[in-house]
Amino acid sequence: MTILITGASRGIGFHTALALAEEPSRTLLIAGQNLPRLQDAARKIEHATGHAQLKPMEVDLGDLASVRDFTAAFRKQNLPPLKTIICNAGVSVPSVKERSANGYELMFAVNHLGHFLLVHRLLDALEPPARILFVSSGTHDPAHAKGPMQPPRYVRGEWLAFPDQDPGLPDDDRLAGGQAYATSKLCNILFAYELDRRLKAAGLSTPDKPISVNAFAPGLVAGTGLGRYERAFMRFFWNTIMPIMSRRMEGARTPQEAGEALAYLAIDPALAGLSGVFFDGRESVDSSAESHDQAKAADLWKTSVALSALQPGESPLV
Repeated sequence: MTILITGASRGIGFHTALALAEEPSRTLLIAGQNLPRLQDAARKIEHATGHAQLKPMEVDLGDLASVRDFTAAFRKQNLPPLKTIICNAGVSVPSVKERSANGYELMFAVNHLGHFLLVHRLLDALEPPARILFVSSGTHDPAHAKGPMQPPRYVRGEWLAFPDQDPGLPDDDRLAGGQAYATSKLCNILFAYELDRRLKAAGLSTPDKPISVNAFAPGLVAGTGLGRYERAFMRFFWNTIMPIMSRRMEGARTPQEAGEALAYLAIDPALAGLSGVFFDGRESVDSSAESHDQAKAADLWKTSVALSALQPGESPLV
């Protein structure tokens, strides 16, 4: 079996791959933006586990052409059947001024839209029973928007790609950035639930041959690459001080703990067929009320199809 993990060169993605490498029969396709870093991660995993079935592949989720090139290259690989897609890669930017290669707000583009296109283009390559996992965040829920975190704001999907069109955008760019990050994590769950519904309605996911789609919140995980766009002091704080401070914080996990929880969701037999569920670590919990808004999920789907220029030949659901 093949398991695809995006953002696997460091942080949660690396530790997910490391945990999954304990079983030598699995082929792990580790994907990310920096091929040398991925190759280094593969060497470290092989050295630690003896696992040699590691395939590093480059993809820039902020560039839709790169996503299409990646999925096309994937199909040319002589790999075992694809069983699991783990959409882990993500960015957090203290601004909404950063743009993707396609001109969209960067966090929306990477955290949601790139994965939206990647999953659609690989749907017919998945061999059921199969699993799709999206790494979201507790910040998708306004109840958890405390301290520097901002609650999400979903009005129209188009405004997430082009925040300058949103008349309710905060004047403070850092607050707008925090809001955009939380909203991109809400999009992960909206998409997961909508994808689950549509796979079942189309008969592509059945009780006998399920494709389960779930979302995962890793908790507060300091020291990952998520803070790489912050200013120098904040990067130092995130990578050096925060990992020590977070040991006493409720809901905090190390990258290893979060990665092992995500690996558990990817392979545990007890979870086979369980779909449309939100997990905090290994426990299923209720996601926010807004994440169950089917009108917003439908708007996000329609907007994402248009923004990614997804064609009928690229997905069995379009």
